[in-house]
Amino acid sequence: MPKDYNLTPKPGKRISLADHDPNYHADHDEESARAELAILREELDEWQERLYAEGKQSLLCVFQAMDTGGKDGVIKKVFETCNPQGLRVASFKAPTSDELARNFLWRIQNQVPPKGHIGVFNRSHYEDVLVVRVNQLVPKKVWKARYEQINEFEQLLTETGTTILKFYLHISKDEQKQRMEDRLADPKKQWKFSMGDLPVRERWADYMAAYEDAIGKCNTEAARWYIVPANHKWYRDLVVMKAVVKALEQMNPQYPPPEAGLNQVKIPD
Repeated sequence: MPKDYNLTPKPGKRISLADHDPNYHADHDEESARAELAILREELDEWQERLYAEGKQSLLCVFQAMDTGGKDGVIKKVFETCNPQGLRVASFKAPTSDELARNFLWRIQNQVPPKGHIGVFNRSHYEDVLVVRVNQLVPKKVWKARYEQINEFEQLLTETGTTILKFYLHISKDEQKQRMEDRLADPKKQWKFSMGDLPVRERWADYMAAYEDAIGKCNTEAARWYIVPANHKWYRDLVVMKAVVKALEQMNPQYPPPEAGLNQVKIPD
């Protein structure tokens, strides 16, 4: 594995997840990663306040992963100190009958963060080219058309003030097995285990192929994918936090100017 492991493949490049080591953690160890994470968390809090105060831009963070990949964990670790007034988290389960009666992006559009907010998607519109594809829930010609529809949707969001970060949390099949066994062994975590996870695991190769196409076909300049090595939770959290803080720095939200005449205001007794 090269030392300069590329987290963000270039747009237009075919993706092979076998080329990305889920155990990679650069030169970090857990202690140094957690120390850096604490510093970055303070920066994130400051940038979020500025984003909310400015009210002109929004940030959308999309998380996708296999079962036990760490979506819940990374969302908690990265955004735990953010002001909830300016944070919107949406979790996308199987669509309802009402949602199925509309186009696949309808329920997604309703959760796009408003100006001044950070939006977090736990699963997303990509389920409609992942689980839908693997389980053949719609004809092939339908899900194949969705790659371009997703690109156009994300392009529209970026053109109207939303910066998009997309994170695929990349774990190995062996790591997934260990995490599933840990859940089964811990009474406090057994509620997270679903018998339905096992048939999904049996189709690991099919899901890897679906993820490779989803990442490769929807990795654009407007909305880049991060392939995050996620076997080490502490490194996963650091990678995501760095990307979020860097995006906000580039967005550079500013506090709005104060009302005129504030220097003359006297607070009455």
